Amino acid sequence: MLITDIKRVMEQVSREKGINKEVLISTIKEAIESAARKKLGSRADIEVHYDEKSGEVEVFQFKEVVADVQDPEVELTIEDGLKYDPECEEGDSLGIKVDTALFGRIAAQSAKQVIIQKMKEAEKNAVYENFINKKGEIINGIVQRIDRGNIVVNLGQAEAVLPLKEQMPRENYKRGDRIRAYVLDVLEESRGSQIVLSRTHPEFLVKLFYSEVPEVAESIVTIKGAAREPGIRSKVAVTSSDSDVDPIGACVGMKGNRVQSIVQELRGEKIDIIQWNPDIAKFVCNALAPAEIEKVVIDEDNRSMEIIVPDEFLSIAIGKNGQNVRLACKLTGWHLDVMSKDDYNKNNNSNNNFDEFDDTKDINNEKVVENSSEI
Repeated sequence: MLITDIKRVMEQVSREKGINKEVLISTIKEAIESAARKKLGSRADIEVHYDEKSGEVEVFQFKEVVADVQDPEVELTIEDGLKYDPECEEGDSLGIKVDTALFGRIAAQSAKQVIIQKMKEAEKNAVYENFINKKGEIINGIVQRIDRGNIVVNLGQAEAVLPLKEQMPRENYKRGDRIRAYVLDVLEESRGSQIVLSRTHPEFLVKLFYSEVPEVAESIVTIKGAAREPGIRSKVAVTSSDSDVDPIGACVGMKGNRVQSIVQELRGEKIDIIQWNPDIAKFVCNALAPAEIEKVVIDEDNRSMEIIVPDEFLSIAIGKNGQNVRLACKLTGWHLDVMSKDDYNKNNNSNNNFDEFDDTKDINNEKVVENSSEI
């Protein structure tokens, strides 16, 4: 046979490479048919059969029984036909079993090349099919090597890459380290599927909450959004579908154990968990906590807001190097311009007296909201 113990080989490849056995059987049959055609002729009518129980492959060449042979590749005489089937008649098609040992070394080598090529293609397809469904999930792997700053991760059946730009600052890995990352994309390329990982994507943080907080996994607590400055600080907006469940408390956990597990995974990244609110003004005020907000001027057309805070809370609202307001902008999707009450009054004193307006009155497409119990 071209392949010894073909059944064992296929089972091993199927198990180790994750390739469907039917794909392997089809590959073997195609390879052997290719070898048979090299020996028997390109126009020969050939069928290959595989017995799953025994692992045996049989090759049959079909020829039509005729009175006068014009094409020996597809025809044979009645005299020759009677040798294979004593009851054959002119016009019958006879399947003649072919000894695969006759294919010779060159044909066998050709079959081997076809098998190798098909195996590689099947392996590529299997990798893509296995991992495309894991896109958007967290996956565990082992660092295999560092290549120009990119981390190559062994996932068992495949390799993935954690690009330098998707790595968190000040993280160092060496070969053999375990690593946890978010499957950012699965690309189907000519050289094979490329699995791209990330540890900086906001969804990595979201999926960590799914794994650490049962209420999130069960959809009792919903994460409405997340914004990150990887390795430094992040904000997560949460809400609860059950009035008896405090979404912030559920995410923090007893003595902070749940959120601390996530903080440790993110190498000390500080996480602000805030209450989401369908009222955008209230949501923005929550996002800028712990700063106190006095007034909000909303420009809905441009999705921007002016946030007025007491002078003593200006630095808190803006945050170190603008981090707090920057994360709030990412989280809410609105442009936020934070200013002190004194600066706002100076800028608007010549045109408007702020106290003259009701808390829902529109001013040139801008809505002024006083900070009261409504915010």
